[in-house]
Amino acid sequence: MRDRVSSGSPYESRYGFSRGIRVGHRVEIAGTAPIPQDGSAPPESAYDQMVLCGEIATVALESLGASVEDVVRTRMFVTDAAIADDVGRGHQVVFGAARPVATMVVVAGLLDPRWLVEIEVEAQVG
Repeated sequence: MRDRVSSGSPYESRYGFSRGIRVGHRVEIAGTAPIPQDGSAPPESAYDQMVLCGEIATVALESLGASVEDVVRTRMFVTDAAIADDVGRGHQVVFGAARPVATMVVVAGLLDPRWLVEIEVEAQVG
């Protein structure tokens, strides 16, 4: 049995994926970019973008019966190593209570050139 949740991102229906999915005790949150719910431009700072990504992922987790405390792994994709500390501080704010294993990878770019960070989240409930 699979439970799915959408965040309303235009990419979900266009590319055929779910923001999050739960199978049993496992919850997976797809690559989450800093896309404000109201469709406005993403925040300019890497820190604010990371916090927004975390907030979007947290809503998806909660919609699937999980919480930040259930998070066991995060992956952060950043466009510049120079923003690693700002992204890391944002990660601490959102996921610090769970202290999941985490990976941060510098990539050549993300789908929208305004995005500085995108995250993936995995949780284990129970």
